[in-house]
Amino acid sequence: MKRITHFIMFFMVSASGISAEETQWWKGNLHTHSLWSDGDDYPEMIADWYKKNGYHFLGISDHNILAEGNRWIHIEKNAGGRRAFEKYLERFGPKWVEHKTEKNIPKVRLKNFSEYKAKMSVEGKFLLMQAEELTDRFQGVPIHINATNLKNYIPPQGGSSLATVIQNNVNAVLEQRKKTGQPMFPHINHPNFGWALKPTDMIQLKGEQFFEVYNGHPAVNNYGDAKHLSTVQIWDIINAYRVGIYKLPLMFGLATDDAHNYHQIAIGKSNTGRGWVMVKAPALSAPSIIEAMEKGDFYSSSGVSLSSIQTTKESFSFKISTEKGVTYKTWFVGTRNNFKNSKDLAKRNSLHPSAAGIGEILGQTDSIEPKYNFKGDELYVRAHVVSSKKKSNPYSSGEQEQAWLQPISSRK
Repeated sequence: MKRITHFIMFFMVSASGISAEETQWWKGNLHTHSLWSDGDDYPEMIADWYKKNGYHFLGISDHNILAEGNRWIHIEKNAGGRRAFEKYLERFGPKWVEHKTEKNIPKVRLKNFSEYKAKMSVEGKFLLMQAEELTDRFQGVPIHINATNLKNYIPPQGGSSLATVIQNNVNAVLEQRKKTGQPMFPHINHPNFGWALKPTDMIQLKGEQFFEVYNGHPAVNNYGDAKHLSTVQIWDIINAYRVGIYKLPLMFGLATDDAHNYHQIAIGKSNTGRGWVMVKAPALSAPSIIEAMEKGDFYSSSGVSLSSIQTTKESFSFKISTEKGVTYKTWFVGTRNNFKNSKDLAKRNSLHPSAAGIGEILGQTDSIEPKYNFKGDELYVRAHVVSSKKKSNPYSSGEQEQAWLQPISSRK
């Protein structure tokens, strides 16, 4: 059996010397929007919702802007309008909410990140990280890259191809990290938004470890269609070639809300509480969360919870936190080292990756303690859990709660 190169924190001692037993699960969302760009609510109101609903960390990632400076907006002529303002004023009061009438125009000041972070953060309980959605294009195709825990604003970088635009934006985040010493990372947003990205646009990226396998916005096409791959199929193709051909690190899959709408809760609106990450880390701090995620010590969820994940040289197993009357089905999915590699880009982007041995079902079970025993020829193995419970306020009608566990690589 080849040596498993990725270990979940239960079997590790971190670089800081903290043992696995001292870690805990932290729930967070890394992609959402406010009135600083195209969301319809104030940052404090958004942070307040996540704080009250069991989240431990949040990144409000507005488009091509950081919440900085002295910015006043029209109270009524914005995405949230008078309704959002009245709710904001009621929740936080006139001592906090700055508003005025100037030349007969009612205005309210948007609090900047440093202000709302100081007000809403609670050490050890709720963490806010500054974020930005770098919103770029290539020949009209949308390319969006999130940046988590930024220190300074980054403009969209552009480029001469889809892959180059992604790489340039990724590089800009990594360069800021190197220059400032502040932990931060980029991730690829909703690859099927506008059917923008194909696996071959992402396979050979350097320095990019994350993409959204699930996004709660109704326009992002998570499940593909008759002419397009689903995001989980994209995920498998990326990792088959990254690990098997290019010897690059695995790409991990995130679940996010991408919320814009906070006042009307319905299918067809981009609401809160649809997708999140559960990170196993020793502390609720940006460095700790980022370090754990870069190791793959997290899973993504739209409702299914896990109590533990364990990886040894021989097996990959975990325990599902059950709910009464709910059943769970787990698929272990992966690609073996003898998959049918193709140099033809169209074939790599095929609608039928399983025909090439990519993303095969290697095992399935109804157990609440699923376990996969490695055979030794797997490039990677990941797990996908689907429960019988219908999701409250789903991304799409009839959607069931799910969890996506990060792939485990067995290559040397």
